[in-house]
Amino acid sequence: MKTKLTTLLLALTASFAFGHGEAELGPNKGRIVEFSTNESMHGEVVQKDGKLHIALLDKDMKPVKVDAQDITATAGTRDKPVKLEVTKSESGFTVAAPKAGEWLILQYKPDKSAKAITARLHYDVKKCGTCQSPEWLCSCH
Repeated sequence: MKTKLTTLLLALTASFAFGHGEAELGPNKGRIVEFSTNESMHGEVVQKDGKLHIALLDKDMKPVKVDAQDITATAGTRDKPVKLEVTKSESGFTVAAPKAGEWLILQYKPDKSAKAITARLHYDVKKCGTCQSPEWLCSCH
């Protein structure tokens, strides 16, 4: 009995460790990243023309006008991080897409004097076997 329970536990652990997680998608089918500690501010990351566009959304997933907010973006490896150029507009931010498989680190500030909130996104462009979306946009289990 102990052997069967141990085997079952190991199998479940392995499936969680190697399976991909479910990404929360926003109103434009982009990946949601958290820009607050109380879920009052989100970012929706969508890809268009080789760039990532980040729109700000409130707690109800409604668009927020960009004015005093600021984002810095970093990609690359831990040994060689690369700061990415961020373009700001009234509707959000635009940044070059990182290389496939890299992490995109976004640091959001609601205003210049605020402490930054860090959000991370693994830019995995491999296709999901189930839904055929890139893994970074996969919403299936």
